Amino acid sequence: MFYPILRLFLFRMDPEKTHDLTLYWLKKLEASFLRPLISQPLIEDPVEVLGITFPNRIGLAAGLDKNGACIDAFAALGFGHIEIGTVTPRPQPGNPKPRLFRIPEAEGVINRFGFNNQGVDQLIENVKNSRFDGVLGINIGKNFDTPVEKAVDDYLICLEKVYPYASYITVNISSPNTQNLRALQFGEALEELLTAIKQKQSELSEQFQKYVPILVKIAPDLSQEEVQQLADAFIKHQVDGVIATNTTFSREPVKGLANSDEQGGLSGAPVFNKSTQVLKQLSHAAQGKFPIIGVGGIDSPQAAAEKLEAGASLVQVYSSLIYKGPRLIRAIAKGLKRE
Repeated sequence: MFYPILRLFLFRMDPEKTHDLTLYWLKKLEASFLRPLISQPLIEDPVEVLGITFPNRIGLAAGLDKNGACIDAFAALGFGHIEIGTVTPRPQPGNPKPRLFRIPEAEGVINRFGFNNQGVDQLIENVKNSRFDGVLGINIGKNFDTPVEKAVDDYLICLEKVYPYASYITVNISSPNTQNLRALQFGEALEELLTAIKQKQSELSEQFQKYVPILVKIAPDLSQEEVQQLADAFIKHQVDGVIATNTTFSREPVKGLANSDEQGGLSGAPVFNKSTQVLKQLSHAAQGKFPIIGVGGIDSPQAAAEKLEAGASLVQVYSSLIYKGPRLIRAIAKGLKRE
């Protein structure tokens, strides 16, 4: 009841200012006596994936809390897991503003943030200062000015630093907003990256006496042949899991609508079909060799259930929270528990 009224106010503001203001107040409220205003009971529906017991199947997708500054606040909303980032070795401002656009008629969002974040060291400090003891994913990427030929170095720096603090780590090679990043999904570049990542994982596992699963986040803009090639590479290198998918370049679902011609990745309801198709293809190609987290356009319990039917073990949301509000988290968790 409350959120639709609040949304009327928030949608009058610049989208990125709204984003920043929301994080600010979530953090403030969670740390105050007003915490009950944002807190929702956690729906208990445990499931084991990646060797980890998740309290329920719905998580927060990376991108909303890039610096891990609001972990406790998001935990209060009832998520079964929280993924923070994408974080890079060095702080970077991201792309010029404006870089976030709503498409309300389609419940879509276009962003071209470009991995704006305060750097991996600040993220780690924020994780240390949080009280959260649940499942925490940390999403890592490369700095915009690191040549793609040297991208492996950036991923290894982040991997080594976040390893002791993460329940799982996601390697983001699918954002459309960092030049040439998606080239890492193919051929020798992918082989080199996966080889180095898995070798470093082995070393860190021995060093810290704990195994932290590594996932790869892929794009929705892939042919069936490319999906099969990725699945083959993931099986070959024993990648622990995959997140399908990131945002899309496609504008077909929002053609002709205001802001649809803005550059960047399209997310929200318009990406659901494309993302689910890639998820289904990947699940078939994986033959059960690795689990998949489904993300992209999930805006209802029914949409979340479709992701599970397509082959996902867990789901994540982000853009739909802008349109539906926090009650969506509990609704999806309850709906999937019934399923």
